Amino acid sequence: MSMRPKAGAHLWDAAEAAKNIRTVAEGKARNDLDNDLIIRSAIERLIELLGEALNRLRRDDPETAARVPGFDKVIGMRNILAHEYGDIDYEIVWSAVTNRVPELIVVLDELVAEAMPSIGE
Repeated sequence: MSMRPKAGAHLWDAAEAAKNIRTVAEGKARNDLDNDLIIRSAIERLIELLGEALNRLRRDDPETAARVPGFDKVIGMRNILAHEYGDIDYEIVWSAVTNRVPELIVVLDELVAEAMPSIGE
């Protein structure tokens, strides 16, 4: 089944947010998330953008969203950060940033290339 028209844009937005998370976290340690308001704020905002892009993808093209590993967890983390449900567990946030985001970037880039092949040319 082919992707729906808006899927490429949502995937691109998600990939850009994930790459920006990687850039902000690069060279940083776990305690930087606790001790540096700018780093913490940037990562939180970028996770919100990533989750929102995946949420829109899920709404517009659920079949493609299902191909993104852990998309539901990203959306859930976005909701917690955006709506401040309870306490934010920064161990989980940092683990996601350092372990899940790099894997996610690979998948998102592949899906972007599939959805919008002219971008890679």
